[in-house]
Amino acid sequence: MTTININVTDTDHVYGSNMAPLQLIEYGDYECPYCGLAYPFVKNIIKKLGDDVRFVFRNFPWSKIHPHAFAAAVATEAAALQNKFWEMHDIVFENQQMLGDENLLLFAQNIGLDTERFKVDIQRSDLAEKVKKDFEGGIRLGVNRTPTFFVNGKRYEGHLHEEQLLDFLEDQLKIASA
Repeated sequence: MTTININVTDTDHVYGSNMAPLQLIEYGDYECPYCGLAYPFVKNIIKKLGDDVRFVFRNFPWSKIHPHAFAAAVATEAAALQNKFWEMHDIVFENQQMLGDENLLLFAQNIGLDTERFKVDIQRSDLAEKVKKDFEGGIRLGVNRTPTFFVNGKRYEGHLHEEQLLDFLEDQLKIASA
């Protein structure tokens, strides 16, 4: 299995310590049903592994088949400007069947964003560029489906099941600790 050097920058959305021995990167699409299935088990894995894992989410909207995915990604980026990325990430995944513009605004209100600022921010071209940059970075890494996970630079090729991903992470943790 090839290890790829994936640089995490200050523009990435990171949950967990930079000192964690495991780095789990997800390339995800907010409208993808498989990402929706993965969402709760990724949260469970993060809870189980605690300080041993750092989670990074990157946007990979398949706009041609998921017409609301790009706007949802921009909405999470706009929420990040008010330090509420993870709250918006969660509410969008938890309501992925309702990602129209009116609902994105309602989600922003529900998580306590300044909705007037949010309305302005979702129009910002730099946020759309950030989403495109995440997507293009994924393409360069060979991402061709969502969700795609990388653990310490190794692409996870297993099935989309919590136990299998957790086993893979625990194996990588043993390698990192050796």
